[in-house]
Amino acid sequence: MQTEPLNSASRVQGLENMIARLNRRAEQLVRVSNKYWFTRRIIFFCGVVLSLFFCQLSGGTAGWVLVGLFLIAFGVVAAYHKRVRDSITANALMLNIKQILVARIQLDWNSLSHPSPSQALRPPEVGHPFETDLDITGPRSLHRLLDCAVTRGGSDRLRAWLLNTTPEPLIIEKRQSLVQELSGHSLFRDKLQLVSAVASQEARLRPSRAGQGNQLAQWDSNKLVDWIKLGARKDSLLSTLALLGTLAGLNITLIILAVFNVVPHVWPVVFIVYLATMNAKQSRIATAWEELQDLEKTLRRFRAVFQYLESRGYKNSPGLAEICLPFLDPAKRPSAELKRLERLAAALGLRTNAILWFVVHAFVPWDFYFTHRLNLIKEELAELLPTWLDAWYELEALNSLANFAYLNPTYVFPEINSGPAMFDARALGHPLLRAESKVCNDFKVDETAEIAILTGSNMAGKSTFLRTLGVNLCLAYAGAPVNAERLQVSLFRVFTCIKVSDSVQDGLSYFYAEVKRLKALLFAAEQEDGPTLMFLIDEIFRGTNSRERLIGARSYIRALSWLPAVGLVATHDLELVKLGDEIAGATNFHFREEVRDGKMVFDYQLRPGPCPTTNALHIMRLEGLPVD
Repeated sequence: MQTEPLNSASRVQGLENMIARLNRRAEQLVRVSNKYWFTRRIIFFCGVVLSLFFCQLSGGTAGWVLVGLFLIAFGVVAAYHKRVRDSITANALMLNIKQILVARIQLDWNSLSHPSPSQALRPPEVGHPFETDLDITGPRSLHRLLDCAVTRGGSDRLRAWLLNTTPEPLIIEKRQSLVQELSGHSLFRDKLQLVSAVASQEARLRPSRAGQGNQLAQWDSNKLVDWIKLGARKDSLLSTLALLGTLAGLNITLIILAVFNVVPHVWPVVFIVYLATMNAKQSRIATAWEELQDLEKTLRRFRAVFQYLESRGYKNSPGLAEICLPFLDPAKRPSAELKRLERLAAALGLRTNAILWFVVHAFVPWDFYFTHRLNLIKEELAELLPTWLDAWYELEALNSLANFAYLNPTYVFPEINSGPAMFDARALGHPLLRAESKVCNDFKVDETAEIAILTGSNMAGKSTFLRTLGVNLCLAYAGAPVNAERLQVSLFRVFTCIKVSDSVQDGLSYFYAEVKRLKALLFAAEQEDGPTLMFLIDEIFRGTNSRERLIGARSYIRALSWLPAVGLVATHDLELVKLGDEIAGATNFHFREEVRDGKMVFDYQLRPGPCPTTNALHIMRLEGLPVD
């Protein structure tokens, strides 16, 4: 039995083997495609030459028979050639998927798929408790590292999970179970991403009035829902259809009765009224054919995804089966709706034959009836499509987390406790740091040790450690595995003050911006509804002078100690370590450095107690600055 790889390096090796196989298959498919290309041209050339020769030698009949045979042969070869070209496209997409997986393991940001323009330009949420400080979104962020979604909706759902400020234990537990379930189904994950990528590619190549624009990476399928809902809100054709149906029935009845001399020939009057009414109401159905074509083409782009989710067996995946329930109802599954649209398209396609269209409409309001049927289907799709898309988005977001779990087999799923405030981690690391430069640390805070005062020299790792705690909490509450050997954690509302910056537009100095942020943090800690607040503060009051900074920091930390909150405060002010003896529940930790051969060396290991060393003056000397 094949054993599962035990680390990310083994995953990389396995993926590189797959990439090599896909490259070999691509070369083979190109060779086969070239043979079909050559064969098609041989058939075409021979068909033209031989058909002309037989026309001259044996007459036109033999020539036309030969033309028919060559056309059949050409069509068969062209059909097989198309299948080969489709295989080349699918193989290229799968190759890209595997290469991006390797890039995710190696944190190769330049090789990751770029976000769509709308995603790249999307600004962070103003006032969010931790989005910017913890690099949850942005060009080199946790969201971009995890995001495997092809649709905008799937990407936004993953983003919402990572930015959630009110974690709920039941949701986390269920999502963990689904992610664990999906992480063992590599084929399902790859196939779903592949068919979604094919659908996305078709949407870019064939934009329609339904709102599918030219997206570079992700496409916004919600625009289709908006378009359908807009069309479904049109006034009903039922009253018009009833009037025209009555006139048509009366007209046919009068014609039959007049033929048998039961009544005089008054039917032309009714016929004229019927035609006049139909002409007056023609604007109500003028765009039906174009709308139906747009709707059918757009749904066809979803067909590959929806058919895969319909046909997938879920006997061993109860979680997947529950999510995919909207695709399993025989009467309301996407394939059934698409068949109904195809029948409608065939019926409304009658207008392409003007003579037949006129003859039919002289007796029945054909277009009005089938346009009414189209409106009914659009109303039904306006209810069904959001359900289908919601399941698709859910699976894409879960796929992203499951891929993350698969690519990092040493990561673990945290234990979420609903008891007192507690954070207990062993070998905790930052998932956005490369393995070769990452140092993991043990750390614990709870109700007996509520505030950790973190000191250390410049570049020793204080800010990174704060982000390490915050990022892993975001992963834990999203239902993903965390970068640790073990993590037991209760529910927290995370609030950070790390990347404070001034604002020229708002006229805020750095210090005032920091004060506003810390005020918001304090206000959040005072709120008693919801989980306990976990605060992460870096270099408190760095924007003012040392005397006032120390006074303000001591007062602020004391205020936090009186509130139901736990967290860390990183600082250069060694005077603050005295709070460890003055405040119940305050504990000191530190990072340190060594000087070896005239260079600063950091081990990034977290140690208990206050920092015994400083390095600012030494760094200044190393860089040649004057130091008294």
